[in-house]
Amino acid sequence: MVSANKEMVVYCFDTLVAHYNSEDAPPPAFDEGQHPLFVTWKKVVNGGEPRLRGCIGSLEARGLINGFKDYALNSALRDRRFPPIQAKELPTLECTVSILTDYENAKDYLDWEVGTHGIIIEFTDPDYNTRRSATYLPEVAAHEGWTKLEAIDSLIRKAGYNGPITESLRKRIQLTKYQSTLFTMHYSEYVAYVKQARGEAPSILGAKLRN
Repeated sequence: MVSANKEMVVYCFDTLVAHYNSEDAPPPAFDEGQHPLFVTWKKVVNGGEPRLRGCIGSLEARGLINGFKDYALNSALRDRRFPPIQAKELPTLECTVSILTDYENAKDYLDWEVGTHGIIIEFTDPDYNTRRSATYLPEVAAHEGWTKLEAIDSLIRKAGYNGPITESLRKRIQLTKYQSTLFTMHYSEYVAYVKQARGEAPSILGAKLRN
């Protein structure tokens, strides 16, 4: 099984830096494969708690190279919850890549473990008779300190449902649980990696970015 690794995060940073420079990213240093994957950007300011700046991915298998390239940019620039990440924010960024594994159909909406499983919920919106779905990666509920019920109710809202959340609605949820491997790297670690591997620090439009 392929696990998330440092080279995948480096490729995401490379892709974002190359975007700001209007050039191609260096070729990735990991092997191609087909897996569901996510890219998450967080911003760390003054040593505080990392704050989400973008997270987009695919619950279906994607080619790793094009997948990380696409989602590195989409999560940084096109997550509708946030303004696009600007080049000047790079020194504050932390990137996490996730590869999703071990998909299982749950028996009910509580058949999963906080801190172990990511969850995908699907349900029919009773007000509009439309299907809604949403996911949280395995680390989200634990990071937020949620119970399973709190995570489910938050995910129902994330899916776009604004009506009353009842037990009968929860019981109609189809839940898929999954696990993941992930790797996280801060921009300063990326700079150190690039200096060692390539002999010079990354730069934006000719100006060195200092951490």
